[in-house]
Amino acid sequence: MSKYNIVEPPDGYSAPGFFATTLDRVVGLARKNSIWPLPFATSCCGIEFMATMGANYDLARFGSERLSFSPRQADLLMVMGTIAKKMGPIVHQVYEQMAEPRWVLSVGACASSGGIFDTYSVLQGIDRVVPVDVYVPGCPPRPEQILDGFMKIQELVGNESLRRRYSPEYRELLGKYGIK
Repeated sequence: MSKYNIVEPPDGYSAPGFFATTLDRVVGLARKNSIWPLPFATSCCGIEFMATMGANYDLARFGSERLSFSPRQADLLMVMGTIAKKMGPIVHQVYEQMAEPRWVLSVGACASSGGIFDTYSVLQGIDRVVPVDVYVPGCPPRPEQILDGFMKIQELVGNESLRRRYSPEYRELLGKYGIK
């Protein structure tokens, strides 16, 4: 009896000396474990996000050691906190500057729905200016919730087809937001 557990290989073809799988699986595996987030933090949710980068929670263990503060080098836009209507076009511009494939994580009640600020000056959810992939609830959400949202993004990234971004449905979705 061996003290080591043998793990079953992922879906693919194998024989002595080789293993083959689909390109979608390999690219998805690489992408999901090397996400470069761009934090767009405006208030208390940003403070909670800072805790996720600390030693207790350590977002780096998920392959996101490097935060990117340049949209051209990021593939995950993390919007956290209250977004004023004047900032809506900025969030939209940052999203457009990101290269494909790109994903969006809406963190907290304010970014997701305007939170308690149902006023003329607060954007009632960033999904009015950019498409959102995952919402993280809370006011502010705990670091564990942010990590859970990040893992949901990883799951989405790992299972996404390489062709989805070129589908007519995806182009139509972007068109609704005025993105070409």
